[in-house]
Amino acid sequence: MSSTESERHPPDPTPPQVPDQPPQTDGAKASAPTARWLTVLLFSGLVAVLWVFPNFWYTRAGRSQDFRWLAENTNVPGHFYRSVPVNEVAEAFLVADRLSNGEFSRTGGLPVRVFSAKRYLKKENEIGLFSHTPDRCWTSAGWKMEPLERDYCEVEVHGMRILFERRLFTAGVQRELVYFGALVGGKPLPYRLNQYAAAAQGREGLFAADRTGTLRRLAQSRMWGWAMESFFTRTPLLGPQRFIRLSSSVDTAGLGAADQRLQELIPQWLQPVDYDAELAHWPKSH
Repeated sequence: MSSTESERHPPDPTPPQVPDQPPQTDGAKASAPTARWLTVLLFSGLVAVLWVFPNFWYTRAGRSQDFRWLAENTNVPGHFYRSVPVNEVAEAFLVADRLSNGEFSRTGGLPVRVFSAKRYLKKENEIGLFSHTPDRCWTSAGWKMEPLERDYCEVEVHGMRILFERRLFTAGVQRELVYFGALVGGKPLPYRLNQYAAAAQGREGLFAADRTGTLRRLAQSRMWGWAMESFFTRTPLLGPQRFIRLSSSVDTAGLGAADQRLQELIPQWLQPVDYDAELAHWPKSH
Protein backbone atom coordinates (compact mmCIF):
# COMPACT_ATOMS: atom_id res chain seq x y z
CA MET A 1 0.00 0.00 0.00
CA SER A 2 1.36 3.35 -1.03
CA SER A 3 1.82 6.21 1.43
CA THR A 4 -1.02 8.09 -0.29
CA GLU A 5 -3.49 5.31 0.27
CA SER A 6 -2.27 5.00 3.86
CA GLU A 7 -3.10 8.66 4.48
CA ARG A 8 -6.57 8.24 2.92
CA HIS A 9 -7.36 5.13 4.92
CA PRO A 10 -5.61 5.40 8.29
CA PRO A 11 -5.67 2.26 10.36
CA ASP A 12 -8.44 1.98 12.94
CA PRO A 13 -7.27 2.96 16.42
CA THR A 14 -7.09 0.24 18.98
CA PRO A 15 -10.25 0.35 21.10
CA PRO A 16 -9.66 1.08 24.80
CA GLN A 17 -9.54 -1.86 27.07
CA VAL A 18 -12.47 -1.90 29.50
CA PRO A 19 -11.66 -3.82 32.63
CA ASP A 20 -14.03 -6.54 33.47
CA GLN A 21 -16.58 -5.51 36.13
CA PRO A 22 -16.95 -8.05 38.88
CA PRO A 23 -20.52 -9.27 39.17
CA GLN A 24 -22.52 -7.78 42.10
CA THR A 25 -23.31 -10.15 44.85
CA ASP A 26 -26.76 -10.38 46.44
CA GLY A 27 -25.40 -8.65 49.56
CA ALA A 28 -24.16 -5.65 47.57
CA LYS A 29 -27.50 -5.32 45.79
CA ALA A 30 -29.35 -5.30 49.13
CA SER A 31 -27.03 -2.82 50.87
CA ALA A 32 -28.09 0.24 48.80
CA PRO A 33 -31.77 0.33 49.84
CA THR A 34 -30.77 -0.57 53.40
CA ALA A 35 -28.48 2.46 53.58
CA ARG A 36 -31.26 4.69 52.28
CA TRP A 37 -33.68 3.41 54.91
CA LEU A 38 -31.10 3.91 57.65
CA THR A 39 -30.58 7.51 56.52
CA VAL A 40 -34.32 8.16 56.59
CA LEU A 41 -34.66 6.58 60.04
CA LEU A 42 -31.74 8.57 61.46
CA PHE A 43 -33.09 11.84 60.07
CA SER A 44 -36.59 11.08 61.39
CA GLY A 45 -35.12 10.25 64.80
CA LEU A 46 -33.22 13.55 64.87
CA VAL A 47 -36.37 15.50 64.02
CA ALA A 48 -38.29 13.64 66.74
CA VAL A 49 -35.60 14.43 69.33
CA LEU A 50 -35.58 18.12 68.40
CA TRP A 51 -39.39 18.18 68.59
CA VAL A 52 -39.60 16.53 72.01
CA PHE A 53 -36.51 18.10 73.61
CA PRO A 54 -38.08 21.50 74.51
CA ASN A 55 -40.98 19.76 76.28
CA PHE A 56 -38.49 17.81 78.40
CA TRP A 57 -35.91 20.55 78.95
CA TYR A 58 -38.08 23.55 79.76
CA THR A 59 -40.90 21.97 81.78
CA ARG A 60 -38.73 20.38 84.46
CA ALA A 61 -37.66 23.74 85.82
CA GLY A 62 -41.18 25.02 86.35
CA ARG A 63 -41.93 28.72 86.39
CA SER A 64 -39.00 31.10 86.61
CA GLN A 65 -38.23 32.61 90.02
CA ASP A 66 -38.55 36.12 88.59
CA PHE A 67 -41.89 35.51 86.86
CA ARG A 68 -44.04 38.59 87.40
CA TRP A 69 -47.51 39.52 86.27
CA LEU A 70 -49.23 42.89 86.20
CA ALA A 71 -52.90 43.79 86.40
CA GLU A 72 -54.72 47.00 85.54
CA ASN A 73 -55.49 49.26 88.49
CA THR A 74 -58.20 51.81 87.76
CA ASN A 75 -58.18 53.39 91.24
CA VAL A 76 -55.23 55.73 90.82
CA PRO A 77 -55.17 58.54 93.43
CA GLY A 78 -55.97 61.93 91.97
CA HIS A 79 -57.27 60.47 88.71
CA PHE A 80 -60.66 59.61 87.32
CA TYR A 81 -60.86 56.52 85.13
CA ARG A 82 -63.31 56.17 82.26
CA SER A 83 -63.71 52.90 80.42
CA VAL A 84 -63.76 53.24 76.63
CA PRO A 85 -65.21 50.52 74.34
CA VAL A 86 -62.43 48.49 72.78
CA ASN A 87 -63.95 48.82 69.31
CA GLU A 88 -63.01 52.51 69.36
CA VAL A 89 -59.26 51.82 69.23
CA ALA A 90 -57.08 50.83 66.29
CA GLU A 91 -56.00 47.59 67.99
CA ALA A 92 -59.61 46.38 68.42
CA PHE A 93 -59.17 43.39 66.09
CA LEU A 94 -56.38 41.84 68.18
CA VAL A 95 -57.34 38.36 69.33
CA ALA A 96 -56.68 38.27 73.08
CA ASP A 97 -58.10 36.57 76.15
CA ARG A 98 -58.59 39.90 77.88
CA LEU A 99 -58.72 43.44 76.48
CA SER A 100 -58.85 46.63 78.51
CA ASN A 101 -59.15 50.16 77.21
CA GLY A 102 -59.77 53.43 79.03
CA GLU A 103 -58.68 56.93 79.91
CA PHE A 104 -57.29 58.53 83.06
CA SER A 105 -58.02 62.21 83.61
CA ARG A 106 -57.41 64.67 86.43
CA THR A 107 -58.26 68.25 87.16
CA GLY A 108 -56.03 70.67 85.32
CA GLY A 109 -54.15 67.98 83.42
CA LEU A 110 -54.31 66.27 80.06
CA PRO A 111 -55.75 62.74 80.00
CA VAL A 112 -53.71 59.57 79.54
CA ARG A 113 -55.19 56.85 77.35
CA VAL A 114 -54.35 53.25 78.26
CA PHE A 115 -54.80 49.96 76.44
CA SER A 116 -53.92 46.42 77.51
CA ALA A 117 -54.18 43.04 75.78
CA LYS A 118 -53.48 39.72 77.49
CA ARG A 119 -53.21 36.23 76.13
CA TYR A 120 -53.01 33.45 78.69
CA LEU A 121 -53.07 30.47 76.34
CA LYS A 122 -51.34 29.79 73.05
CA LYS A 123 -53.85 29.52 70.21
CA GLU A 124 -53.11 28.25 66.72
CA ASN A 125 -53.96 30.23 63.58
CA GLU A 126 -54.25 33.55 65.41
CA ILE A 127 -52.19 36.64 64.72
CA GLY A 128 -49.43 37.36 67.20
CA LEU A 129 -50.28 39.73 69.99
CA PHE A 130 -47.30 41.89 68.99
CA SER A 131 -47.89 41.75 65.22
CA HIS A 132 -50.02 44.90 65.05
CA THR A 133 -48.25 47.66 66.94
CA PRO A 134 -49.25 51.35 66.72
CA ASP A 135 -46.61 51.73 63.99
CA ARG A 136 -48.92 49.64 61.84
CA CYS A 137 -52.41 50.14 63.31
CA TRP A 138 -52.31 53.87 63.90
CA THR A 139 -50.80 54.69 60.51
CA SER A 140 -53.43 52.47 58.87
CA ALA A 141 -56.09 54.51 60.71
CA GLY A 142 -54.76 57.75 59.20
CA TRP A 143 -52.20 58.92 61.78
CA LYS A 144 -48.76 60.06 60.63
CA MET A 145 -45.56 59.22 62.48
CA GLU A 146 -43.20 62.09 63.14
CA PRO A 147 -39.47 61.34 63.62
CA LEU A 148 -38.08 61.45 67.16
CA GLU A 149 -34.45 61.62 68.20
CA ARG A 150 -35.18 59.11 70.99
CA ASP A 151 -37.66 56.50 69.80
CA TYR A 152 -37.57 54.16 72.81
CA CYS A 153 -37.13 54.30 76.58
CA GLU A 154 -36.92 52.02 79.61
CA VAL A 155 -39.28 52.47 82.53
CA GLU A 156 -38.89 50.66 85.86
CA VAL A 157 -42.17 49.09 86.89
CA HIS A 158 -42.13 47.28 90.25
CA GLY A 159 -38.58 45.99 89.82
CA MET A 160 -38.85 45.27 86.09
CA ARG A 161 -37.24 47.47 83.47
CA ILE A 162 -39.73 47.43 80.61
CA LEU A 163 -38.59 48.54 77.18
CA PHE A 164 -41.15 50.87 75.61
CA GLU A 165 -41.23 52.08 72.03
CA ARG A 166 -41.73 55.87 71.98
CA ARG A 167 -43.61 57.48 69.10
CA LEU A 168 -45.11 60.81 68.13
CA PHE A 169 -48.22 60.52 65.96
CA THR A 170 -50.08 63.42 64.40
CA ALA A 171 -53.51 63.84 62.85
CA GLY A 172 -54.17 67.38 61.73
CA VAL A 173 -53.43 69.64 64.72
CA GLN A 174 -53.55 66.74 67.23
CA ARG A 175 -50.20 65.41 68.44
CA GLU A 176 -50.04 62.24 70.55
CA LEU A 177 -47.04 60.77 72.36
CA VAL A 178 -47.35 56.97 72.47
CA TYR A 179 -45.54 54.34 74.54
CA PHE A 180 -45.96 50.65 73.84
CA GLY A 181 -44.20 47.55 75.16
CA ALA A 182 -44.76 43.94 76.13
CA LEU A 183 -44.13 41.10 78.56
CA VAL A 184 -43.73 37.41 77.75
CA GLY A 185 -43.51 34.61 80.29
CA GLY A 186 -43.58 37.04 83.18
CA LYS A 187 -40.61 39.06 81.89
CA PRO A 188 -40.18 42.21 79.80
CA LEU A 189 -39.79 41.48 76.11
CA PRO A 190 -36.03 41.44 75.38
CA TYR A 191 -36.25 42.94 71.90
CA ARG A 192 -37.80 46.07 70.47
CA LEU A 193 -41.20 46.16 68.79
CA ASN A 194 -39.97 48.40 65.99
CA GLN A 195 -40.52 46.01 63.10
CA TYR A 196 -42.89 48.42 61.33
CA ALA A 197 -41.29 51.73 62.30
CA ALA A 198 -39.18 52.13 59.16
CA ALA A 199 -42.10 51.33 56.87
CA ALA A 200 -44.31 53.81 58.73
CA GLN A 201 -41.72 56.52 58.17
CA GLY A 202 -40.96 55.46 54.58
CA ARG A 203 -37.32 54.54 55.24
CA GLU A 204 -37.01 50.76 55.08
CA GLY A 205 -33.40 50.60 53.81
CA LEU A 206 -31.68 47.22 54.18
CA PHE A 207 -34.77 45.72 55.83
CA ALA A 208 -37.16 46.63 53.01
CA ALA A 209 -38.07 42.96 52.44
CA ASP A 210 -38.41 42.21 56.16
CA ARG A 211 -42.18 42.64 56.36
CA THR A 212 -42.55 40.64 59.59
CA GLY A 213 -39.61 42.22 61.44
CA THR A 214 -37.82 38.87 61.88
CA LEU A 215 -34.44 40.12 60.64
CA ARG A 216 -34.61 43.17 62.90
CA ARG A 217 -35.31 41.00 65.94
CA LEU A 218 -32.49 38.58 65.09
CA ALA A 219 -30.08 41.52 64.80
CA GLN A 220 -30.71 42.58 68.41
CA SER A 221 -28.26 41.29 71.02
CA ARG A 222 -30.90 41.38 73.77
CA MET A 223 -32.88 38.72 71.91
CA TRP A 224 -29.94 36.31 71.78
CA GLY A 225 -29.02 36.99 75.40
CA TRP A 226 -32.57 36.22 76.45
CA ALA A 227 -32.57 32.98 74.45
CA MET A 228 -29.29 31.82 76.00
CA GLU A 229 -30.50 32.67 79.49
CA SER A 230 -33.70 30.77 78.79
CA PHE A 231 -31.75 27.67 77.72
CA PHE A 232 -29.26 27.55 80.59
CA THR A 233 -31.85 28.30 83.27
CA ARG A 234 -34.30 25.87 81.64
CA THR A 235 -37.12 28.39 81.70
CA PRO A 236 -39.52 28.65 78.74
CA LEU A 237 -38.84 31.35 76.18
CA LEU A 238 -42.56 31.66 75.51
CA GLY A 239 -45.48 31.97 77.87
CA PRO A 240 -48.35 34.28 78.77
CA GLN A 241 -48.24 37.46 76.69
CA ARG A 242 -49.06 41.02 77.61
CA PHE A 243 -49.18 44.06 75.31
CA ILE A 244 -49.25 47.56 76.85
CA ARG A 245 -49.93 50.91 75.22
CA LEU A 246 -50.27 54.39 76.76
CA SER A 247 -50.60 57.78 75.11
CA SER A 248 -51.18 61.41 75.91
CA SER A 249 -51.62 64.57 73.90
CA VAL A 250 -48.68 66.94 73.44
CA ASP A 251 -49.55 70.56 74.12
CA THR A 252 -47.48 73.73 74.39
CA ALA A 253 -45.63 72.24 77.38
CA GLY A 254 -43.86 69.94 74.95
CA LEU A 255 -42.80 66.31 74.81
CA GLY A 256 -41.12 66.37 78.21
CA ALA A 257 -44.40 67.04 80.00
CA ALA A 258 -46.11 64.23 78.08
CA ASP A 259 -43.24 61.86 78.95
CA GLN A 260 -43.62 62.72 82.61
CA ARG A 261 -47.38 62.04 82.57
CA LEU A 262 -46.91 58.63 81.00
CA GLN A 263 -43.97 57.51 83.13
CA GLU A 264 -45.64 58.60 86.36
CA LEU A 265 -48.85 56.75 85.55
CA ILE A 266 -47.37 53.43 84.37
CA PRO A 267 -46.42 52.00 87.81
CA GLN A 268 -49.70 53.26 89.29
CA TRP A 269 -51.84 51.75 86.54
CA LEU A 270 -49.98 48.42 86.42
CA GLN A 271 -49.85 46.62 89.75
CA PRO A 272 -48.19 43.25 90.55
CA VAL A 273 -50.65 40.40 91.10
CA ASP A 274 -50.58 36.62 91.43
CA TYR A 275 -50.78 35.16 87.94
CA ASP A 276 -52.38 31.87 89.02
CA ALA A 277 -55.15 33.72 90.85
CA GLU A 278 -55.89 35.87 87.80
CA LEU A 279 -55.83 32.84 85.50
CA ALA A 280 -58.18 30.93 87.81
CA HIS A 281 -60.63 33.82 87.70
CA TRP A 282 -60.40 34.33 83.95
CA PRO A 283 -62.65 31.44 82.73
CA LYS A 284 -65.43 32.62 85.07
CA SER A 285 -65.48 36.07 83.53
CA HIS A 286 -64.53 35.08 79.97
